[in-house]
Amino acid sequence: MSRLNSLMILGIGVTAGAAGSYWYAHRPEPIATPAVAEQTAPDKTERKILYYRNPMGLPDTSPVPKKDSMGMDYIPVYADEQDEPGTVRVSLDKVQRIGVTTEKVEAKTISRAVRGVGTVQHDESLLTIVTVRSDGYIEQLFVNKTGQHVGKGDPLFRFYSPQIQLAQADLVVAVRAHGRDSGVGGDLEGAMQKLRNLDVPDARIDEVRKTMTNPRTIDWVSPATGDVIEKNVIEGQRVVAGDELFRIADHSRMWVVAEVAESDIAMIAVGTHATVTLRAFPTEPHDGVVTFIYPEMMKPETRTVSVRIELPNPDGEMRVGMYADVVFHPDGDGAKVTAVPDSAIIDSGTRQVVLVAKGDGRFEPRAVKLGRRGEGYAEITESIKPGEEVVTSANFLIDAESNLKAALQSFGQQEAPQ
Repeated sequence: MSRLNSLMILGIGVTAGAAGSYWYAHRPEPIATPAVAEQTAPDKTERKILYYRNPMGLPDTSPVPKKDSMGMDYIPVYADEQDEPGTVRVSLDKVQRIGVTTEKVEAKTISRAVRGVGTVQHDESLLTIVTVRSDGYIEQLFVNKTGQHVGKGDPLFRFYSPQIQLAQADLVVAVRAHGRDSGVGGDLEGAMQKLRNLDVPDARIDEVRKTMTNPRTIDWVSPATGDVIEKNVIEGQRVVAGDELFRIADHSRMWVVAEVAESDIAMIAVGTHATVTLRAFPTEPHDGVVTFIYPEMMKPETRTVSVRIELPNPDGEMRVGMYADVVFHPDGDGAKVTAVPDSAIIDSGTRQVVLVAKGDGRFEPRAVKLGRRGEGYAEITESIKPGEEVVTSANFLIDAESNLKAALQSFGQQEAPQ
């Protein structure tokens, strides 16, 4: 039994205050555990304070403790909290909240599709002009409509020419003379050559030699297969040597002439693959290659260069004047280059910056130089190496954090000497 209880049993009056004082003076010593010892042990490591920053985030620092206008204490910035020079630190919970994603830099082959708008045109190498080499008259037209299809050897018109009749008469005389005297063979060859010079076909020459007649007219035949795209003659018309009577186009092959922007023409070369889609047939693309790049800028007002693609047209669905959307596929040199996603680039207009993830919420802004771009990636010619991690989303928020921190540090460095 304790002495206090004994006193109470004996009836000795003890006040509550006296009892409390007695217990405090004779309290048992606490048992020291490691956890308690660690909590009660004084902190022997002293953290170095660099400066004090404004508690409201304003760009105001102080080398000594102070209060702001609202009476709030300035927050100390310790040396062990200072990031590496040129980096910005973002708390991991904030990184998760703003949805920061990264991607590893790799070496890639970048090829960019170049787009242009073109029109279907005649293949100039398949155009034929029908003309005569002597004056005469069109006595009858067999092809009297523009757009009419003709085959090679089909009669176009019946032609009367006094000059051709005279040359045929000379041939008849030469043939008769050759039959009587074998020594006049030169005259026979000369007479036949005169008809050839007038573009009279060999079939008519053989006919005159065999029949020994001089036909008054000749049926002029088509020299090519195709569609009549121009008809400049009517029945009964007098024509002069050299006049263009018909123009025939073979539409079995067509040209698509596309306009390529001046800034993209360096990526196009003869042999570059292209996909041509006619707007009249959007579900039927055609594959072709570039066959010619025009040597001058045909449309300086639009700053475009004309590029030609030749395409077969067996079913005749391509028609002159149709619009076509053309996608060129430059192969490039096939070399792999250091590339980052387009979303990783922060472009201010005067410089391009990429945020490199250093781990533990640390990010380093780096100014980069860009090369070719395509397929969602951009070539980096310096400052970034394959294997590094770059930020591909929320990089503008991190960049804003970086700019704020840079501003705070600049104010701190200006205030520190004071």
